[in-house]
Amino acid sequence: MRKIEAIIKPHKLDAVKDRLTPLGITGMTVTEVKGFGRQRGHKEIYKGMEYHIDFIPKIKIEVFLDDAVVEAAVAAIVEAAHTGSIGDGKVFIIPVDDVVRVRTGERGLGAL
Repeated sequence: MRKIEAIIKPHKLDAVKDRLTPLGITGMTVTEVKGFGRQRGHKEIYKGMEYHIDFIPKIKIEVFLDDAVVEAAVAAIVEAAHTGSIGDGKVFIIPVDDVVRVRTGERGLGAL
């Protein structure tokens, strides 16, 4: 079992969701986050004043899956989120030892 965390541009969320649905991924957690990477933010001009924006709005998607679909899911996220410009995001693949469904107490893949 694996957890995939993907940090992407906000306008790419629907495209990523649409690419994951045919893979049988029926649940995900989506969080609005802010951060920066190599680009270290950007500058904007508002009413003639220049402002440095340190933290860029991003979306974090968290999905838990069986090992058998991890590579397909990662490929789908990368293809859907790709724009070719700086700040497209990152995908993290994290091992998960176990999961428990709170309602039933079910454990393992069945709890997903």
